[in-house]
Amino acid sequence: MTETTQTQTMTMPSRGGGKPSSPEFRVAMDAWRRLRQDLFHDAFAYLPMPPMKMDGLFTSRLSGRLREYVAWAPHAAVVAAGLLSMAIAASSSDDGGSAATVSAVFALIPVLLTLVRPVAAFWASMIATPLTGAFSDMWDDWPWAAGSFAAHLVVMTVVALRTRPRIAAWMWGLTAAYGMFVESALGMGHYASNTGPLLVISAMTLLAASALTIRRTAQREVTAQQTVTEHERSKRTLLEERTTIARELHDVVAHHMSVVAIQAEAAPYRVENPPPELEQAFATIRENAVAALTELRRVLGVVRAEDYEAPDAPQPTLADLDGLLANVREAGLTVDKAVTGAVRELPQGVELSAYRIVQEALSNTLRHAPGATARVEIGYVLGGLGLRIVNGPRPEATQVKTTHGAGHGLTGMRERVTMLNGEMTTGETEDGGYEVTVFLPVSSASEADA
Repeated sequence: MTETTQTQTMTMPSRGGGKPSSPEFRVAMDAWRRLRQDLFHDAFAYLPMPPMKMDGLFTSRLSGRLREYVAWAPHAAVVAAGLLSMAIAASSSDDGGSAATVSAVFALIPVLLTLVRPVAAFWASMIATPLTGAFSDMWDDWPWAAGSFAAHLVVMTVVALRTRPRIAAWMWGLTAAYGMFVESALGMGHYASNTGPLLVISAMTLLAASALTIRRTAQREVTAQQTVTEHERSKRTLLEERTTIARELHDVVAHHMSVVAIQAEAAPYRVENPPPELEQAFATIRENAVAALTELRRVLGVVRAEDYEAPDAPQPTLADLDGLLANVREAGLTVDKAVTGAVRELPQGVELSAYRIVQEALSNTLRHAPGATARVEIGYVLGGLGLRIVNGPRPEATQVKTTHGAGHGLTGMRERVTMLNGEMTTGETEDGGYEVTVFLPVSSASEADA
């Protein structure tokens, strides 16, 4: 009994005793739900028409008052279309009095309503059509009076431009259903109908409007995706640069900690008969250095990729800058170097960052200003190190758009400057070149240790 009951329960429909709904029924119900959502639930949604975006091929060149006026051109076009519909309605009425006035008002109001409530404007146009017919003689234009014909066509076009393409299909279908219903129910005595011409013309305008709407939507999505992609690329470049800095810091600090540990271990042997207290002090220093080195490798070592290999040679410093300049000269860049102040050894992190900043700035010059000349200025001042890398304008013969690089070289330089609590400014020079100015602070204690 239990098995039979369960089988009957599984095969019975969920609705009381009825047959399971067919696919056609489900499609019809889904279409009805979409129709209610598009044309009933959102019928009176307040959607004011925004000003036109001035980023087109011609509009982007406008400025001043003209730019402000052109931004409201779509609103002016809708108002003009409404006034034209009103004029058509007034001129087509045989009675020049109240009937013409009513027909003109019924033709104008739905068009103007598209500026603030587009879906409600469609229903207003549908309601105004039979009301206009009651005040006019439509033996020649039936079932759409001349004013209603023009106004309804304008309304559907504007609504299709302002909403989704599905609503355009609903409007065309309801217009066709209204025309066929009126022709079949009230068509006696009328030998001609203008529903067919209205449907043909509106189908062409709605298709064009829907295609334009789809194109604008696709452009917005592409622009949004490009913005996200550019942001992700910049973020990835930033993370890669931070990883590189962390690796270099690992190598620099690990080297110094290893030296401290070795010197602490060897120091007692440099003194004849050292006291036990001294031996214990050096042993403690060595233990702390080894522990710090282990912890450093554990924390910072995770940033290394599996295929990363520590460089065999020491990390570059400003003393290696002449070799870098020789390399870029071989690549075709004319570059000069000027050093001011008392040259002295700086902390290795400052030297490394300064070297990398000069390297990246010269690389940007090679990529973005081929053929230009460059100058590297290094200033040793009392509070730190000053850098200035400037390149001249690109020669006219090479005025072509470059496609090398993603444009994130400055991001890495800023990361290095920020890490050292320094300052960095960039910008174009008066002659059309580019300049990078950096100051890296160095405390007196750090200079003494260096």
